[in-house]
Amino acid sequence: MAKDIAPNALEAVRQPIETAHGLPNAHYIDPAMFAVEKQAVLCANWAGLAVAADVREPGDAKPIEFLGIPLLLLRDRAGQVRVFQNICRHRGMILVSEDRKIEGAIRCPYHSWCYGTDGTLVSTPHVGGPGQNTHDAIDKSTLGLIEVRSHIWFDTVFINIDGNAAPFEKVHADLIARWSDFDQPMYHGGPDSRFMLEVQTNWKLAVENYCESYHLPWVHPGLNSYSRLEDHYNINERGKYSGQGTLVYRQITGDDGVVFPDFADLDDKWTEGGEYITVYPNVLLGVQRDHMFVIVLEPVNHAQTREHIHLYYSAAETDDALRAKNTAQWREVFEEDVFVVEGMQQGRHAPGFDGGRFSPAMDGPTHCFHDWIADHVARV
Repeated sequence: MAKDIAPNALEAVRQPIETAHGLPNAHYIDPAMFAVEKQAVLCANWAGLAVAADVREPGDAKPIEFLGIPLLLLRDRAGQVRVFQNICRHRGMILVSEDRKIEGAIRCPYHSWCYGTDGTLVSTPHVGGPGQNTHDAIDKSTLGLIEVRSHIWFDTVFINIDGNAAPFEKVHADLIARWSDFDQPMYHGGPDSRFMLEVQTNWKLAVENYCESYHLPWVHPGLNSYSRLEDHYNINERGKYSGQGTLVYRQITGDDGVVFPDFADLDDKWTEGGEYITVYPNVLLGVQRDHMFVIVLEPVNHAQTREHIHLYYSAAETDDALRAKNTAQWREVFEEDVFVVEGMQQGRHAPGFDGGRFSPAMDGPTHCFHDWIADHVARV
């Protein structure tokens, strides 16, 4: 653990919200602490990697670097989305360097060892000498690609790097039940319904900002004009997830009055309601009657985060102009948050800052997240 954190600092974070402090500065600005959280938080839990829509068809492959680990997201011939380490079992060469369709086998560009889309090693040219493609010492059945444990929920590909987390369905049983109305087909809006923001901040600050509605009047004046602070409620599920909800979701409408079709058979609470929850550690989800979004936070390093935003709908075909308008609206909202999370990142370099305090009435979701992080780091 980073040496400049006082022994009782995490205990202070885990106190009741009325007296608790936030996480110490090192959790945002110290590369050593980032390394600790990488193992204790991001690799030990179900972290978000991507969305299944990134690999729409069998054979689609997408190389992704996650926390410095080279991974390969692909949809195998049977249509199953899988995650493998993107390295050849021979000499550790990177197998796939850009998004592409795997037409035949995954061929290593170094010595041409080949793998099926299910990860099996199928060919080892000249491994036994010129013209000899087998060798008694090379057992292909034990040298397939190293698969990373994965699970898909809300089209989000979650991975458990260390392989030791409880099953996703068990870890997130309460949240899955809470949003069971949305357990139905959803469709990615396509190229115009995805965008990425490069943000110079620690990934946790993006979570903390997303969790709460306290900042709406000052950071999102347009949104706050119809979805006021008093129209929101906190979601505080300590040790599980946290976020916020609104009682006055306003459905977006096109210039010609067109709207997106609703998801089917929703409870009445969703007619004018929406919820925005963080699936710990790094996935931000939002649900409304007619569309939803997924934000996968990619922690690049201790002070840089990529926000990958994807918009989903209840139908495969939606109005082009309305879809573009919706994307533009959400981009504006999320871009309004950038100066806040970057400003807090800069503020964490102030040596006298003790992690800050929480509003007992307004900051419950953020305190829940701090408590969850502190709990995992304290186990190291």
